[in-house]
Amino acid sequence: MKPQVRLTMGLVGVLLFASHLSLRAADPATTTPAEGKLSNLWTRQTGQDWTTFLGPTGDSKSAETGIVAPWPKEGPKLVWTRRVGTGYGIGSTSRGRYYHFDRWDPRPRAPSGKARLTCMHAETGKELWRFEYDTQYEDLLGYNNGPRCSPVIEGNRVYIYGAEGMLHCLRANDGKPIWNVNTVKKYGVVQNFFGVGSTPVIEGDLLICMVGGSPPGSPQLYASNGNVDGNGSGVVAFNKYTGKEVYKITDELASYASLKTTSIDGRRWGLAFCRGGLVGFEPSSGKVHFQYPWRSRMLESVNASMPVVNGNDILVSECYQIGSSLLTIKGNGYEVTWKDDRRKREKALRAHWNTPIYLDGYLYGCSGRNKPDADLRCIEWKTGKVKWVKVFPGFLRERSSLLYVDGHFIYQGELGVLRLIKANPEKYDVVSEVVLRDPDEKEQPRALLREPCWAAPILSHGLLYVRGDERLACLELIPAR
Repeated sequence: MKPQVRLTMGLVGVLLFASHLSLRAADPATTTPAEGKLSNLWTRQTGQDWTTFLGPTGDSKSAETGIVAPWPKEGPKLVWTRRVGTGYGIGSTSRGRYYHFDRWDPRPRAPSGKARLTCMHAETGKELWRFEYDTQYEDLLGYNNGPRCSPVIEGNRVYIYGAEGMLHCLRANDGKPIWNVNTVKKYGVVQNFFGVGSTPVIEGDLLICMVGGSPPGSPQLYASNGNVDGNGSGVVAFNKYTGKEVYKITDELASYASLKTTSIDGRRWGLAFCRGGLVGFEPSSGKVHFQYPWRSRMLESVNASMPVVNGNDILVSECYQIGSSLLTIKGNGYEVTWKDDRRKREKALRAHWNTPIYLDGYLYGCSGRNKPDADLRCIEWKTGKVKWVKVFPGFLRERSSLLYVDGHFIYQGELGVLRLIKANPEKYDVVSEVVLRDPDEKEQPRALLREPCWAAPILSHGLLYVRGDERLACLELIPAR
């Protein structure tokens, strides 16, 4: 494609993006008569709802504008904060409500507890209702036992997918159950390292989930040395109204990378970055177009970063051994545009649980498996060439997540630091940095957000929601108009 054509297509993409995203609260999606409608509680008149993981376009990019830069010394205004249960996920917003999914145990490390979805007023944090169910999930590697997935909201329905594999559909206005599926029992899922961590996606009348079941009598993960077979339920599509199975595809096992649906060359695509690699399929029918193997040979390695899409290109990345690869869709298949050399130690990008962000020909994100080898970097999209790398000193060396808004990135570090960074492919360009302090502690207050802060921030109607260990904070990033 000639440069001037590519520029024109980029402009078209921007215009389509702007027209697709209304900066006012959207009307509720189609609902069945039994569900009713979800009333609007927002008093902040401009902005977007953030109804699923990584937002309305599934790429951690917001169309909102008007952020305050630089921040005051103490950081953005703290609107409200509250204690939450155990978990790694962040919530979602719809029509003035914030939905948070976590776990509450009667005592630390209890063998059983309650998985809880709490619906709060998005602007005040006041609880409106809660839904709970029993859970006995225990992490194989000793990490916390709370949910990893974000709630998914459409109309007057909210969907939650627990670490133990329970899938629920509830009424969004009052939390009353509509349907549920025990995916572990129904599909014979052999527990992986960290339970269920892939947020489902809605496509038309379908709720598409990564499941990854195995035949009856399959050995457990460690007993098999990781050689667990699939039974054709790697990805399962359910009727979003009833929970009935519509189709299931692929013998791939589940990963922690959330599912993505997108349009490429005027066609809808489903993308599942499963345990063994990327599966490209038609989301309406489940027809599989291709499978691209991309996984480290290490037993204890996982794929957790969502595929990143721009035009006909799809990037997948992992942090254990093999790094990243950029594919270009051709018909029903693909060509490899570039990939990291498995033999070389240095990689273009090694994304762990964070999903990097594409912007204007460049990709920004955290690279590295552990704190000591983590950095923030920018690479060229089409070549994988590293443009810049920022290594934070001493105890600030950490993994991180990004959110793009109004020409800047919001950086959430796993140790609790927040940064405002200009989007600049030429250099690391920080505007502000802050560690929020706990307002409940008057004498030498500790950090409000404490390790691990592994959830990507979300932005809705000017309010930024961030979480750390058992603490949730709502900040005013954009002043109300």
